[in-house]
Amino acid sequence: MTAGLSLLILATAGVGWIYLTLTGNIDTFDGDGLSNNRPGATGGGENVLVIGSDGRVNGNNALGGGSRDDIGRSDTAFLLHVYADHRHALAVSIPRDALVTIPPCQLPDGSWTQARANTMFNAAYSIGQTTRGNPACTQNTVEQLTGLRVDHTVVVDFKGFARMTEAVGGVPVCVPQDIYQKDLSPGRATRGRLLLHKGEQTLSGKQALDYVRIRHGIGDGSDIGRIKRQQAFVASLIRKVKSVGLTPAGLLPLAEAATKSLTVDSGLGTADKLISFAMSLKDIDLHNTKFVTVPWRYDHARVALVHPDTEELWAALKADRPVHGKDTGRAGPERRATTDPPSAEPTVSGHGITVAVYNATRTNGLASTAARTLARHGFTVAGTGTATRRDQVVTIIQYAPPLSAQAEQVARLFPGARLQSVTAGGITVVLGQTSSTAVGPASPPHTRTPGPSNTRSADDALCSDLSYG
Repeated sequence: MTAGLSLLILATAGVGWIYLTLTGNIDTFDGDGLSNNRPGATGGGENVLVIGSDGRVNGNNALGGGSRDDIGRSDTAFLLHVYADHRHALAVSIPRDALVTIPPCQLPDGSWTQARANTMFNAAYSIGQTTRGNPACTQNTVEQLTGLRVDHTVVVDFKGFARMTEAVGGVPVCVPQDIYQKDLSPGRATRGRLLLHKGEQTLSGKQALDYVRIRHGIGDGSDIGRIKRQQAFVASLIRKVKSVGLTPAGLLPLAEAATKSLTVDSGLGTADKLISFAMSLKDIDLHNTKFVTVPWRYDHARVALVHPDTEELWAALKADRPVHGKDTGRAGPERRATTDPPSAEPTVSGHGITVAVYNATRTNGLASTAARTLARHGFTVAGTGTATRRDQVVTIIQYAPPLSAQAEQVARLFPGARLQSVTAGGITVVLGQTSSTAVGPASPPHTRTPGPSNTRSADDALCSDLSYG
């Protein structure tokens, strides 16, 4: 996440003279681990894989906790597509818990693993169990997943992130609610001291790192919600750099902070190569810097990618087309991406499906409204009632394992609902606050397509769309 921003910052400054100082700061990873069966270059734009590492080596354990001997892990990742016009860019976040196929990857002894199907995406970075992780394996996984050739891969660690935020004098953020120590470390017995207060503020160093790492204390506590805040943070950091500007005296600490903790492929392994690429991004303005999350839905405790939406997203990028319905400035007529959400509502049939409905909010009448909606679509409503808990945020659809397919049909009527398997019983809809404003036909539960509703621009309001649930 921050590594890609490092490139944008260097481009914004426009200072090629500094590359001699920076070259000694940059580490590269071994390209021998890249697959021999890579996608071909398309000639339309460039793709940069950005990996946020939570490895604890080189003093990172002082910021992230844990042991310095822990294996390297990937905390976040996105694929930055720089359009061929070099005036537009799109960062596609890939959830760490997304279930993917990890292709064969090289181990430290030179041998190669077998492909692993239905495996969490972030497991690719840990293959080989080394403290520094396996960025080549993550790149192989992304290339197989997307069908896109990754032109460059950049890894940044905790220290690099913290130093950069300090070098720019802090980053403006919006915190949705008060955050305590227990929110960052759920295993604590007590909530501990206040770490971040609710509202707009400027953060740097470890506080900034805590903000982008936390997930349990905000919204539904999901990694998806955390991705939203990470995207907002990167956008705010870009705004800060562009608005304040950089002087030669102020640039060196920032550039050193960015490069001292970067690990890159050999194509960016010297400062002149890094600066050259960064300078190619200088004409991308805030509004044309976009963020989306790959189309997804919950699959119990994991995240499943939504098909064919995901393939359509990758196809749009391969063709250098926008995914938000706007032209990227190329010659010729404007073309809308095939990934825009369809306008037709899905057909939902509840024939033969029995459902109970409970209201877990303080909005009176919500269960009755939901029951009427279910009945209109042919569901049998066994009863309605009020749940013991009255402050639930996300609607939960509980079901016994044999009723999984029927529960999926129910969930299509409740935007943002979460499916939850229970040991026995029928299907129960426990309504949360997300159902107070919308009950009706919708896409599958927690699905997000890369259209306008899921696109963030770097110039969006600081407090907009910061969580999920």
